[in-house]
Amino acid sequence: MDNWRKSSYSGPDDGNNCVEIANSPTHTAVRDSKAPARATLTFPTGAFAPFLDALKSTHSTVTDFARFRG
Repeated sequence: MDNWRKSSYSGPDDGNNCVEIANSPTHTAVRDSKAPARATLTFPTGAFAPFLDALKSTHSTVTDFARFRG
């Protein structure tokens, strides 16, 4: 996947401390921008939104999510 993008919530002070995503017609991939050559999480297209919903219900703030992803 070549079309990696960072969240619009990432600000100039975030540097490379972001999660990036890329979409294809059949999958959505997620990677850590600090280590883009390392492993990615890849979801079938229909599974990514439920994954995000599960995170939102458990980690309600950006700070909680940042702690969750380490």
